[in-house]
Amino acid sequence: MRACRTALLLALVIPQCLRAEDGYELWLRYRPLEAEWRSTYREAVRSLVVPQSGSPTLRAARGELLRGLEGLLGAVPASAREAGEGALLLGTPETSARIADLKLPLKPLGEEGYLIRRVDTDRGAAIVIAANSDIGVLYGTFHFLRLLQTRTALANLDIVSRPRIQLRLLNHWDNLDRSVERGYAGQSLWDWWRLPDYLDPRYTDYARANASIGINGTVLNNVNASADSLTSRYIAKAAALADVFRPYGIRVYLSARFSAPVEIGGLDTADPLEPAVRAWWKAKAAEIHAAIPDFGGFLVKANSEGQPGPQDYGRSHADGANMLAEALRPYGGAVMWRAFVYSDTNPEDRAKQAYSEFKPLDGRFADNVILQVKNGPIDFQPREPFHPLFGAMPATNLMLELQITKEYLGFDTHLVYLGTLFEEVLDADTCAGSSGRCGEGAVVASVIDGSLHGYRRTGIAGVANIGTDRDWSGSIFNQANWYAFGRLAWNPDLSARSIAEEWLRMTFTANKRFVAPAAGMMLRSRQAAVDYMTPLGLAHLMGTDHHYGPAPWVDHLARPEWNPVYYHRADREGIGFDRTAEGTGAVSQYAPPLARRFGNRNAVPEDYLLWFHHLPWDYPMASGRDLWAELVHRYDRGVAEVRAMAETWAGLESFVDAERFYKTARFLEIQKREARWWRDASIAYFRAVSGRPLPAGAREPARPLEAYRALQFPRGAGN
Repeated sequence: MRACRTALLLALVIPQCLRAEDGYELWLRYRPLEAEWRSTYREAVRSLVVPQSGSPTLRAARGELLRGLEGLLGAVPASAREAGEGALLLGTPETSARIADLKLPLKPLGEEGYLIRRVDTDRGAAIVIAANSDIGVLYGTFHFLRLLQTRTALANLDIVSRPRIQLRLLNHWDNLDRSVERGYAGQSLWDWWRLPDYLDPRYTDYARANASIGINGTVLNNVNASADSLTSRYIAKAAALADVFRPYGIRVYLSARFSAPVEIGGLDTADPLEPAVRAWWKAKAAEIHAAIPDFGGFLVKANSEGQPGPQDYGRSHADGANMLAEALRPYGGAVMWRAFVYSDTNPEDRAKQAYSEFKPLDGRFADNVILQVKNGPIDFQPREPFHPLFGAMPATNLMLELQITKEYLGFDTHLVYLGTLFEEVLDADTCAGSSGRCGEGAVVASVIDGSLHGYRRTGIAGVANIGTDRDWSGSIFNQANWYAFGRLAWNPDLSARSIAEEWLRMTFTANKRFVAPAAGMMLRSRQAAVDYMTPLGLAHLMGTDHHYGPAPWVDHLARPEWNPVYYHRADREGIGFDRTAEGTGAVSQYAPPLARRFGNRNAVPEDYLLWFHHLPWDYPMASGRDLWAELVHRYDRGVAEVRAMAETWAGLESFVDAERFYKTARFLEIQKREARWWRDASIAYFRAVSGRPLPAGAREPARPLEAYRALQFPRGAGN
């Protein structure tokens, strides 16, 4: 294999090497299975009973099935009219008489669910993939192919699956010039200049990948929206993309700029209570719907980070959202109104702002409005407590916003598997056993799937990590975060471990000697990043604007909450942000049992210690170390874990093709260097502030503090 690596560097082709791959195929690689599995599956699927015509969605399902079977088994089973021994039946009762005759229990599956079952027919055993709708058939087809890719036995198949959450969306922070805010994988996929006349084949592959994990919507443009996105010219371009995505069950949404009636509509106001403004939005909704009949709706960022909104006119968020909801109501569209309302004119603790603004509005939003709430109360930090709005708004639809792109977790080069972060948020208990405000079993997942409060509309959104890089996500392992988001959006009860193992089998190899160590590396990676970036509940320590690298010393920006020093509050006496009753009182926004736990320095989980408490440097920790020594220990632990990850990957070389192995190995070297940078710069700064010596045995930072402070990155990625 070493010769293969050398060959890669020299751009030579050596036939005996594993075939080089660039990651374009994602988890849909459909490589030939081992001989034993090919034989077993060919026996189970001797012939296909698949509708030869039908809707574009059904044709997509049939095409995917044929593509997958040919790739995995080396041959496509013969088509058959009847279900005989070893047949695979695909379709709905309306498109397949044989499926109709089986009288399967499909009604509870809804419009998107599916059934995969081994059945006995009068002609012998068969496997059926059935649903109430063609899109359910497509989802079931991808699931069946996933079973083959992961080498799952088919003898006792009986799978019933339906999504727990209605809207499962990607949010693209893509701009009309093809730049991507917080994008680390090249330009935007959407070639706005060539649309609508030229449809890049990659758009179809994007749709296939999303459908394979159950994602059913995409917001095409940045939440920091340009009003031009709502002009007729760009509506036609969005409509062309919608036509490509529709067979795969993906609806198009647009981020709407609140001031569009002024900027492109010729009005002198965007006041949501003005009749002319309401009429303008109704006309715009009708125009969009005429071009995109299944248009999903609007995503809105308003009165946050300088974006226009209803508060500019003395109106509430509910006033603004309900105006747009009224415009979309005739078409069944939704308004996803972001609850990220960071305002640099608000003197309140930044972690409290969203709750303070939205909690009083509970019950005042239209039923086709969904508040889109970030997982934590600040901004996608490496670790935050869950957002206090979850569980606190029983009369308002809430959806969860996660960040798939790693704005604060190493961009494209750091291997950080976010499945564990997503799982941590979804499993967070919003009441901690309280039977008062939000009920028993009130985890975040039960809030956003509607089961806790009976929401009529439910959703989850992921800020996409997708661009024009050949591997889509900037690195191979970043693909796992896209995959994990989709799988958890469909079923929030899945485990991060099972998803990681599934993705590894599909993306690399099913060999246990590869999957076990690679999965272990993935599952530890997010904690490693927390340790070397923001241990013990610290947050927002990154460089200004570009968010690249450590900068805990920044204190010169105009507003206090723009500065990292605002968040860690380190001084000679101690470190941490006091959000207890003696501080900003942010703990009071959580249910009483949680408020008591978070507000007690002896009961709060150490992962959130400095998020809620300002403590002296000699505060005793559970480890027996004092706080200063524990902080240094966590930084060291994170660096050591990255070093171990690199060693693990080096030992897996024989299982991976040269191109993907080499890129990942080089990225791990970058991560090792930058983890040390985070550790050294942060420790150098906190040592200077505290005046404390390094704990015994701790390594000196590689450079003086001033050398780290002098670093500048005016062209940081994704900025």
